[in-house]
Parts: sequence; C-alpha cells; structure tokens
Amino acid sequence: MRVGVFDSGLGGLTVVKAISETFKGAEIFYIADTMFAPYGEKTKEQILQHSLDLTNYLIEEHSIDALIVACNTATSAAISELRRMFPHLIVIGTEPGIKPAIELSKSGNIGVLATPATLKGSKYQSLVDKLFSKKEVKLFEQACPGLVEQIENGHIKEEKTILMLQHWLKDMLSNNVDTIVLGCTHYPLVSETIKDIMGSEINLIETGFAIAKRLENLSKEKGHINIGPLKINVYFTGEINLKMVDSILDNWIDGGKIKVRNRYE
Repeated sequence: MRVGVFDSGLGGLTVVKAISETFKGAEIFYIADTMFAPYGEKTKEQILQHSLDLTNYLIEEHSIDALIVACNTATSAAISELRRMFPHLIVIGTEPGIKPAIELSKSGNIGVLATPATLKGSKYQSLVDKLFSKKEVKLFEQACPGLVEQIENGHIKEEKTILMLQHWLKDMLSNNVDTIVLGCTHYPLVSETIKDIMGSEINLIETGFAIAKRLENLSKEKGHINIGPLKINVYFTGEINLKMVDSILDNWIDGGKIKVRNRYE
C-alpha cells in the first residue's frame, strides 16, 4: 500500500505519527507544502488548485493507492473534487471532531479552534448544522490566524504563542468550556499550552487516530495485509523546520527511519 499525505506544512505529520503507530506494510509519501503555507488564509480556488497539483504529483511520481488530505482547510475546499477526479483512489479527508466533542462534553459548552478558512467553509458549516440540530449545546468558535506560522517556526513555547492562545481561549475559559475541538492538524502541537491555560481536565479532540483507523479499514477492503515494515518519506516545497519534523516523528530522522527531501530536486 502506497499512501500519499499532504498538508500546507508540518501539521499533517501529527496524522502520519498516528498512522505509524498502527499501520504496517506500507510506504507513506508526505508533502509539506511550505511554499504556499498557510492554506487557512487563502481562497478556496487557490487551495483547490494546490490540492490538485499535489495529488497529481503523488500519483505520477509515487503511484499512490490512497490519499489523505491531512488538512481541515484543504478538505473543506477540495475533498469533493478530489473524490470525483480520482475515483480509483482511497481518499480520506480531515474534519473537525464535532461529533466526539458533543458526546464527550458534560457542560454542553464546546470550543472550536480552527483556521479562518475552515470556519467559513461550507463543509464545516453543514457538519455543525447537522450535528447541533440533534443535541442542545453551545458552540464557541475561534479563528486562530498566525498560529500555524508560529508552530511551523518552532515557536511553540514562546511568549507570543502563549499570549495568542490566552487571548483566543479567554471566552472559552470564562464560559465553562470543557471540550475543545482542534480544527487544524497543526494544533495538537500546542496542546500542552492549551491545557496550561484551560486546566488539565480539558478534553482536546484531534483527528489523527480516527484517520489512521479509517485508513486501516478502507485498505483492508482493498486487500491490504497490515503487517511488515512502514517506510516514511517527507517532501517539502519551500523552507522546512527539520528540528520540528524530527520532534513530531520521535527523532526518526537521526534513527534513519524516514527520508526528507525537496520535492523539486
């Protein structure tokens, strides 16, 4: 099984990490589209075009069997078109975990941290409308412009990042929000800071393990046998923070378990 994964930057590696813990006998080709990051502040048309370009590259150069759009923003903008254009592929998108948040919350007050584009997207809005019609809960949505860039640059524990999160989480803290949906694959990388602000009892919902499980189930239907080694290749289109890559993937670069290279070389 050859699996292509892409995101605007390093956030999708949190999905790759989740996949690596259970998925075997495969090769993963991950693209960090850092030249065009962040997606969250671009138009739907721009995001769709980048998604198509990356998918065509993964098919032509790496003959992938499955595609994972490891980005909430790109999923909202492009997933329907990708499934239409590439029906031979397993295509898995990323959605904010609204449903598990509703099931887990005791206060009924749920926060969502996401990029501006995700919150404005029709896919997110239809998901919210569908799920919130079934249960009475209160939603606190917060766009986080600039947070992806802070994470990409490795500024996870810096004062600026902490102040940004304190500002965005202020209303959630004062309104007894007990569950927060991390609506961007980058955001699990600042989960410890979020817990420091909201308290250790806060429930944080991320989607990496749900995607990994979905990949397992769909690939099994295609005849994949989940045994054997897993190879990981990381490509980038612009500058990349190798220390962050290594940190997310448990120092696998030094251990020789992954290869990192420029897509255009």
